[in-house]
Amino acid sequence: WKIYQNDLSIDSGFRGEEDSWLSNFTDNPILKKLQLLARGLKLAIYRKFPAIPDTLILKNDADVEIATGYTMFTDVLNSSNKKSKKIGWLHSDITFPKLQPAVPLILKQIPKFDYFIFGSQQTKEILVKTYPKLKLPDNQVILNAIPIDEIKKKAAEFVPDFDTSDPVFVSVGRLHSRKGYRKLMEVHARLLSDGFPHKIYIIGDGEEMEKLTNLSQELGVMHSFILMGSLLNPYPYVKNAEFFIMPSESEGWPLIIADTLILQKPIISTAVGGIPEMIRHQDNGYLINYDSKEMYAAMKEFMTNKALVSKIQDNLKDSESQFDNQKIFDAVENIIINLAKR
Repeated sequence: WKIYQNDLSIDSGFRGEEDSWLSNFTDNPILKKLQLLARGLKLAIYRKFPAIPDTLILKNDADVEIATGYTMFTDVLNSSNKKSKKIGWLHSDITFPKLQPAVPLILKQIPKFDYFIFGSQQTKEILVKTYPKLKLPDNQVILNAIPIDEIKKKAAEFVPDFDTSDPVFVSVGRLHSRKGYRKLMEVHARLLSDGFPHKIYIIGDGEEMEKLTNLSQELGVMHSFILMGSLLNPYPYVKNAEFFIMPSESEGWPLIIADTLILQKPIISTAVGGIPEMIRHQDNGYLINYDSKEMYAAMKEFMTNKALVSKIQDNLKDSESQFDNQKIFDAVENIIINLAKR
């Protein structure tokens, strides 16, 4: 998209989305494949010859161009607008296994930006520690803005029926092996066996759905470890459960943790990615390592230690203050304005 502020023009977007005739795909499978092939070919041409979309379609005369994620680095750096200042933005853990095929190109591209923004302090620290010789452009850590009012409104849309008087844990995330749901299910089964009744609702879909479904049957927890699939609005479940749990092996700066803090829900989470920047152990949440014993102990603690849970709930009442959206917007605006003046 393009934003104009006074005499400053900012461009942030990707080539190809303006092709409305390609956005409205037919239901005919053969024609749909042809349309997809045509779109792919057109996008390939746009990337090879960026001057075509920049001058004929986007009319790119922006003062500043922003790549809001690493998948957009190539498009922004290859822009035919050589006069614009380029900003790169990284939210991902550079050591994440699935990211590795893209890492060599990302490392080549980062120094080419005029300015660079990291989505969390942890994201920056991991990059610097892993690649200490990488030359970074001027940079800053800016957290994601949180739509506080929208989250509260969505959370109040309905009250889910958990069909139990036992404690309920909720987790929201993609069903991927690194999300730790297999480990969580095994811990859940042990807790039940040891006399700590509770239910867990997992909201999300992914490639691990079948494996997790089979495991729940093997462990006999089909009715207490509920795989709900994807939901348009998970917030009522987060708001009305007793606890939230994130058992991930790795994360970046997960928005769902910020959202859950806004909803003042006690959280158990692995201390990975940018999560320790948001959660203070035994103050406004509970941090653990990616370890079954620690996960078991934390869940047991939440179910049995009312004093600790009450303390965390009291401290969560001030959660909104740590997400100052105006401060975030001002920081980005200042970067853009100062960069355009160079």
